Amino acid sequence: MRWADLALIAVYLAAITWFGARFRSSQRSLKDYFLGGKTVPWWAIALSIVSAETSTLTVIGTPALSFQGNFGFLQLVLGYLLARIAIAALLLPAYFRGELFTAYQLILARFGERARRFTAATFLVLRTLAEGVRVFAVSIVISIVLGTGQTASIAVIVCLTLFYTFEGGMTAVIWTDVVQMILYAGGAIVSLIAILHQIQGGWPHVVAVAAPLGKFQVFDFRLGPAAEFFSRPYSFWAGVIGGCFLTTASHGTEQLMVQRLLAARGEHESRLALMASWAVIAAQFTLFLVIGVCLFVLYSDRRQPTPAVPDSIYPQFVWSYLPTGIAGLVTAAILAAAMSNLSAALNSLASTTVMDFLRPLAKKEAPEPVWLRRARISTLIWGAILFGVAMLARNWGSVLQAGLSIASVLYGSLLGIFLLGVLTRRVGEISAICGMVAGLAVMIYVRFGTHIAFTWYVLIGTVVTFAAGVALSFFLPEKKRTPSVLPRKY
Repeated sequence: MRWADLALIAVYLAAITWFGARFRSSQRSLKDYFLGGKTVPWWAIALSIVSAETSTLTVIGTPALSFQGNFGFLQLVLGYLLARIAIAALLLPAYFRGELFTAYQLILARFGERARRFTAATFLVLRTLAEGVRVFAVSIVISIVLGTGQTASIAVIVCLTLFYTFEGGMTAVIWTDVVQMILYAGGAIVSLIAILHQIQGGWPHVVAVAAPLGKFQVFDFRLGPAAEFFSRPYSFWAGVIGGCFLTTASHGTEQLMVQRLLAARGEHESRLALMASWAVIAAQFTLFLVIGVCLFVLYSDRRQPTPAVPDSIYPQFVWSYLPTGIAGLVTAAILAAAMSNLSAALNSLASTTVMDFLRPLAKKEAPEPVWLRRARISTLIWGAILFGVAMLARNWGSVLQAGLSIASVLYGSLLGIFLLGVLTRRVGEISAICGMVAGLAVMIYVRFGTHIAFTWYVLIGTVVTFAAGVALSFFLPEKKRTPSVLPRKY
């Protein structure tokens, strides 16, 4: 172990924890704790969105994709752009008609309390499973650096992140996201330069070796038989169509992202943050894919065997081959990605728990300091739960695809009921809930009973949920519900 690198990592972890905890003094209400007081500038929200969207799964999983394959993953980015346009047109106007704390209060206004709780519960399950994979992903990095077991690695990252999230709320989440995103993007650039420096011939040699092998190929327009077509996760059609539905669901219906959009000063700044985040995310995915190809050339030139765990190839290189100081910086950057995601997940899980379950069920309204204390307790409880799920995630395979496929199973039903809410007036609460159940049932079968690629999951789940909800509305007559006024200002 190189003590200079370890000292740098320790200083970073202590500094970011202290920085996030400093925001405690500004947390006087639930609006402050969950929405940052709606005073956060759009550019900080944009960087926070990118930080949440990339995560440790991207930092260590994306280089492994291009190391083993090519640039096909970039096809999803085109779908990400279409999704942001759809969210800005369909969902943001609805979110800013009232003062919402969670995405699921919109479902309450359109359908009713039971539908709100069902969608909120679906999010809690989704985010718990997906975030467990993300927490496990960073344990791969920590175990490489410290030589510790995965249990201790998971405990370290959860406890540190939990502390500043508990103290500083959403304000701490967003501003630490900004710092951490700049750090891990800078760390990736530094590591790319270091990798190229170790390759004799530099970038021209990388192109000469990788281009004939198709490593830079982005688009795959093949159609072929249906079984083959739907089993390829990174084709043009899966990327544009599947990526669009995936991102519309994740950024438009999941509290983890919607909470950031709601923290903006208004609808215009929220839309600006959403669109600006796309340009940054496209650049980041490209950067990490380039790193993967460079590592492929480096390993090929040195005739080194591929690591047994492909996801460890980037952090293993960083710690084994980068000079002292740079290795510590880049490793701290990878940890930064993990902490930014975990802090956002903790705050969004707590906000959904309080605003969609505890507060509506309260028999009498409690003072704001009482609810603030309950919000912090919820944050602690979710920290413990995520630790347990991360321990289970050790046996779930490739971290990047595991995280995306878990989320995609549930995203379709969430997006389906939101589209039922904003695009129809005929569908009532019971039909909408039944549509969600149908979508979930079909997706569980698709996930475990077919070879369909995860990039198609959200599209299938959305179509089934929407179609089932509309069809059932003809057979389940319900009392016409006029969409209520959105939740009162707390």
